[in-house]
Amino acid sequence: MSAHVVGFVGLTHLGLVSAVAAAVKGFRVVAFDSDPARVVAIEAGLLPVVEPDLDRLFREHRPRLGVTADPSALRVCSVVYVASDVPTNDDGVSELRGITELIDRVAPALNETAALVVLCQVPPGFTRGLSAPPAARRFYQVETLVFGRAVERALHPERFIVGCADPDAPLPGAYRAILDAFACPVLPMRYESAELAKIAINCCLVASVSITNSLAELSERVGADWAEIAPALRLDRRIGAHAYLTPGLGLAGGNLERDLATVLRLAAEQGVEAGVVAAFVRNSQHRRDWALRMLHAELLDNKPDAVVGVLGLAYKEDTHSTKNSPALSLIAGLTPWRVQVYDPVVPASTARHPAVVGCDSALAAAHGADALAIMTPWAEFRELKPADLAGVMRGRTVLDPFRVLDGRVVAAAGLDYATLGAPVLRARRRA
Repeated sequence: MSAHVVGFVGLTHLGLVSAVAAAVKGFRVVAFDSDPARVVAIEAGLLPVVEPDLDRLFREHRPRLGVTADPSALRVCSVVYVASDVPTNDDGVSELRGITELIDRVAPALNETAALVVLCQVPPGFTRGLSAPPAARRFYQVETLVFGRAVERALHPERFIVGCADPDAPLPGAYRAILDAFACPVLPMRYESAELAKIAINCCLVASVSITNSLAELSERVGADWAEIAPALRLDRRIGAHAYLTPGLGLAGGNLERDLATVLRLAAEQGVEAGVVAAFVRNSQHRRDWALRMLHAELLDNKPDAVVGVLGLAYKEDTHSTKNSPALSLIAGLTPWRVQVYDPVVPASTARHPAVVGCDSALAAAHGADALAIMTPWAEFRELKPADLAGVMRGRTVLDPFRVLDGRVVAAAGLDYATLGAPVLRARRRA
């Protein structure tokens, strides 16, 4: 076990996952949150976030994890990460006051040699603008959080991007030891470069998402199948084996939206032309309505008493987060119709619908439905048998944007199958 003690401030998604990862790597951890009720719940093992393996790793490494609401407990730490989630408003703009107040609260509690590392995502200029601690002990580190894969990414990061007052100066020994424990490249750079690097990474991801979504929609219209095209692109070295080439329903979650809003704001302030970024935003808004457009075309325009089953409310599998969830957007557009929903983690009360009905299983949500939309690719939905769905549904429309089910099997069961990137596959026979 390392002699260095690592502190984490803010025990929401980013902070809790990062604290557990440090404990797994052998560090003693002091995990601080200003909410005493949250601390009590975490101490009891009731974690406020859902991530694969997080509960197990928390239990296994609990002896190295101290959880506290007392900021003075951070004084033993060589490095303290400020790792609270940064909320965004309705325009995708980061609300930074809470992070600033948190830093102001914990900075005086640090010992005179401790390094403070801002891990939560902030815009360019934020870290340099802090008043404490001194710049030589103040850093910004790009977080690698991906909901549903947070533990995996925290334990096995591709690289660490570190913003510094002086990128040529060696990092403090304790901080370097923590980074080295994860055995990946470390890229020091000035504060603003590191803060913008996170945004740049996400903007390149958005570019891939947007062009994939546009070409997948074109595939639907011209009779092509995007699933056949994507492997050819992965073999092109200019695009690569790991390129994001899976069609989706716009930009869900909060971070990508936040970064586009930040670029548009900075571009307007600095006189930079950023029309391509505005186009990404429009593309995302268009894609998010795919399921609603398909339901209208296949069913709703001709059936005022239709019942729609919706499987999944989280914005992606393996997380409880519903930020910009395509499922919730769909349900909000189904106000005149009855909606039956099921998600293994998110309660039905999260949906904005006057008459939504929560169900206790996927088959229950499909029972009596004229159409079924599989909006979150949870693993348990992959076990559904199309014949069972056909047996309980009143209608025959299945929307499966993420190809959770085999469309050919769905069609063979007597159901019409619609997915992203391909024409609707019509039923070959009725069950």
